[in-house]
Amino acid sequence: MTITTGSPAISARGLTKTYGSTTALDDVTFNIPEHIICGLFGRNGAGKTTLMSILTAQNFATAGDALIYGEPAYENSSVLPRLCFVRESQRYPEDSQPDQVFAMARLFFPNWNQDLADQLIADFDLPLCRRIKKMSRGQRSAVGVIIGLASRADVTFFDEPYLGLDAVARQIFYDRLIADYSESPRTILLSSHLIDEVANLLEHVLVVDDGRLVLDRSADDLRGMAFTVVGPADAVDTFVGDREELHRERLGGTASVTAMGQLTSSDEARLSSLGLSMSPVSLQELIVRLTTRTDRRESAINSMGAQS
Repeated sequence: MTITTGSPAISARGLTKTYGSTTALDDVTFNIPEHIICGLFGRNGAGKTTLMSILTAQNFATAGDALIYGEPAYENSSVLPRLCFVRESQRYPEDSQPDQVFAMARLFFPNWNQDLADQLIADFDLPLCRRIKKMSRGQRSAVGVIIGLASRADVTFFDEPYLGLDAVARQIFYDRLIADYSESPRTILLSSHLIDEVANLLEHVLVVDDGRLVLDRSADDLRGMAFTVVGPADAVDTFVGDREELHRERLGGTASVTAMGQLTSSDEARLSSLGLSMSPVSLQELIVRLTTRTDRRESAINSMGAQS
């Protein structure tokens, strides 16, 4: 098979996966262009790992298509060498050591960069000759991160492989990812629960909830898409008006409301005149609100679409 030039790097068309009466993915459709870093978010059990597994031919869809550069990955020699899928629960051959695993990876991935691998090994202080099954969780996570970055695969999937890393090691991962992505652009789909930690890395965002794709937007579109206003309840209600609310709290006569909308300079002047304080909503808070208030989620997402 020949990969079609100009095809999206990753695409799903009506992707559905059922297990008996349980629907893990429900008619998921999206296109991710090449050479971007895309975040994939959702609650535990939302369908993120299932989606990644189907896209990388490690699972099979009940219906729909999962495509890499316009082609299915399954038994496709044009696609598989261009893919790297690293997950938190990654398994390695029995009694293998990191140096052996990296040697195998070097043979499989045509763009493997040994200099980068050596740099990352030093960064993570990884013992190369210790059996992986005897390593700490953080060291095992480092093995996966090194493979994911040093492979320089055209399309790389990270399914939270860095959860075992401490804060310093995770920052090393983020820094090395951005530096090497700038030098060697590729398409990266990054699944994480640490949304605020990775927010500045992202150019696009996908959110799945209960098997459905509920958000497919550029990261720039989402920044400044919502705000939280705090002050006297009556003044807050006056200011919010008919804007779509994502969350509301009240303590005595003070209210805090998170609402959709981008504020203008006149809005900011009005906030001051009403004696209200305002703060922007982080990407993490926005996603949390969208995936925990299903009664308001659809109208909030429609409101976002109306603003774009």
